Amino acid sequence: MKKIFILMMVTAVVLAGSPAAAQSAQPKAGEKLFDFTLPVPADRADRNYLGISGWGKTFKMADIKANLVLIEILSMYCPFCQKEAPVVNQLYEAIEKDPAAKGKIKIIGIGAGNSTYETEVFRKRYNVPFPVFPDPDYDIHKKCGEVRTPFFIAVRLNANGTQDVTYAKLGGFGEIPAFLETLKKSAGL
Repeated sequence: MKKIFILMMVTAVVLAGSPAAAQSAQPKAGEKLFDFTLPVPADRADRNYLGISGWGKTFKMADIKANLVLIEILSMYCPFCQKEAPVVNQLYEAIEKDPAAKGKIKIIGIGAGNSTYETEVFRKRYNVPFPVFPDPDYDIHKKCGEVRTPFFIAVRLNANGTQDVTYAKLGGFGEIPAFLETLKKSAGL
């Protein structure tokens, strides 16, 4: 019995230091964003918004034409995400109306455990104007450390193709004007 306990403890220590365990840590400001791909949106307006071509089946964050991308990890079944949807839409509108931010700060959603159908239902029900991508197998959600929803990650897109996390937080982001200023500063605007 004692040998089994010691073996379990050694296994836990080894796994805690493994790359798989490190990838599942919650994103934090000042860190590099983990690598992932998303499906190219079928909708031309979504492709235009992101500044990506319709060629290929997938794209990476570095392909988005922006200085900064705000990622919302959400679920269509999350009551907090549903409540926050109008506020995020207002942030999107504030970005689009701000001459310094428009085209330089983009928002995307990632539906943790949600299919394409479910993300489209969420977009239609809450009039979400930005792309929301399915994550039906929780692949991206797992890379985020299986955060609760909604979870927001602001990512600065660097010229060398890397992405720096500048903001990572569970729940709402507070007042829109103040948060927009935070995003603009993070984007170098």
